[in-house]
Parts: sequence; structure tokens; C-alpha cells
Amino acid sequence: MIWNKLIVITIVLLIAFIIYKFVEKFGYDIYTEIYFRSKKFVTIKESISEHTINCNDLNHYIEELKKSYVRVASYNYGTSQVIDNSIFNFQRKEWNKITYNNQTFQCSASICTNSRRQPIKYLCKYFNIKINEESLSKFESILNDYISVEQGKNLLLKERESIVNSISKSIPFLIQKFSKEKLTAKLGFETIDISDTYIPTFTFQYISAGGNSSSNCVIPLNIENLNQLINYLNDIIEQTKSIAGQRALMTSNLREIIKQRDNYQCCACNIGIKHEPNLLLEIDHIIPLSKGGITTLDNLQTLCWKCNRTKGAKII
Repeated sequence: MIWNKLIVITIVLLIAFIIYKFVEKFGYDIYTEIYFRSKKFVTIKESISEHTINCNDLNHYIEELKKSYVRVASYNYGTSQVIDNSIFNFQRKEWNKITYNNQTFQCSASICTNSRRQPIKYLCKYFNIKINEESLSKFESILNDYISVEQGKNLLLKERESIVNSISKSIPFLIQKFSKEKLTAKLGFETIDISDTYIPTFTFQYISAGGNSSSNCVIPLNIENLNQLINYLNDIIEQTKSIAGQRALMTSNLREIIKQRDNYQCCACNIGIKHEPNLLLEIDHIIPLSKGGITTLDNLQTLCWKCNRTKGAKII
């Protein structure tokens, strides 16, 4: 009898221990899953669904703007291994670093060194950037989009944080503290890519003939370099008389001048940052460049990202 009781007690204690360990390991996960499936959470999610959709739409728009740099596709020429068959059997390890694509220029040591001193000049010279009005307009457009990307990412993060904070009192403390990323995902927000991998980079690469030394100069076509490229192109382009003195340069500074002139308000829907502090405002050519418009103060206007996306190449 006593042995039977001991066996029962042992089994009960063992089951209790197993349950305790299970709850210790998986209890919080079970708790979060139960909460995210609860009617209370579903109601909270539905209450902000319009804001969630707007944030995701802006996120999609930003991802499209990242693709604004258009050029001939970069081809993958494959890989190879260089083997030295001389009696000395040199390793020549630097040979295996050679890269072949249209954004890498194999050059001499002197060109690689000079490209560090004058990156924009050498970028134009060796990567076939034509010095004309068409190129200038193209890079102004890219700069305009890239600035919108950077501003948009920051505004999007702030807007998402603002929305989540507005419902924080209704969300359990443990969920906010330990499952913040999961919470934003369960609320319906898509992942925001804050990296700068969309920025194209150009490389001057020097590999010695003997394969024993190498160096390179990497030039990212980021906002800072785009501003410098635009100014460089403009300085050496011979403007026609009809354009001379009229054309402005679509630089970071001009964008802010136009926004300030338009009171940081969309010229189409009249919504501004006073109404929506995290509103992404962009600079638009009233007569698009594709239809003969040029970058002049009277041909530029401030539009919110929604109106700018809707307009496209139309004249409004």
C-alpha cells in the first residue's frame, strides 16, 4: 500500500515537473499566441487598419523609388580561379579578387589613386556618363527620388511608432516589452527596409600584373555624391541661350526652398505637415521633363507622395 502511494506521488510530482518546465519554456509563447488571436486584439487591429494600410502603401512607394537608378543591367560573367604553373608556384592571390561587371573598372594604380582625389570627374570619364542636359536631368530626378526615400523611411518609422503608441494603453505590458517586433507584424505593418543597399556603387579596381598587390576606390552614388555630380555636370555643360539663366539645379537645397515657398503643403490636396506631421512631401515638375519641362522655380511644386504617385507624368 505504502509503495503504491509513493509511486503515485512520484508520478504526480514528475508530471508537475514536466508541466512546469513546459510552461517555463513555452508558456510565454503560448500566452502571446492566445493574446494575438483574442477578440480584444482583433478589435484593436481593426481600429487602426486604415492607418496600417496607409503606412504599407507608403512603404511600397518608397521601395519603388529605390529603383529609380536605371542603367544597363549588370551582368554576371561567372567565376574562375587563376593557377600559376611556373616552377616557382606563386600563389598570386590578388588575381582571384578581380571583378567583372559594368560597375567595376579595371584600371592602373595611378587611375585608382586619382579617382580617390577626384571621384566625380573619374566617375563620369570611365563609366560613360555623358555630360549633357539629358544626363543632368536624369541625375536630378534620381537625387529627388533618393532624398524622398531617405526622408520617407524616417517619416514612416515615426508614423508607425505614433500609431502603436496611440494604442499602447490597450496592449499588455509584457507584449510591449518583449514582443515589440511581433506586435507590429501582427498589427499588419510590413517590414521597413532601412538599409541603403539600393544605392549603386562604382569601383575602380587595380590588380597588379603579378597578382601580389591590389587596391580599389569605391564611389557610392549616394545623396552627397549625387549633389556633387549634378553641380559638376552643370559647371561644364554649355547651356543654350534660351535656358541660360533660367534653369535651376534640382539639389537638396532647392527641394527645401520649394517646400518652404509652398508652406510645406501639397499644392494638389492642400494637406501639409500641420495636418500630418509625418507626411512625405516631394518636389514635382508641373510640366514633366518627359514632356519638355525644365527645372525652373515656376515649374516646380510641392506634392504629397500620394498626389505625386497619382499624377505620374500627367500635367495637373
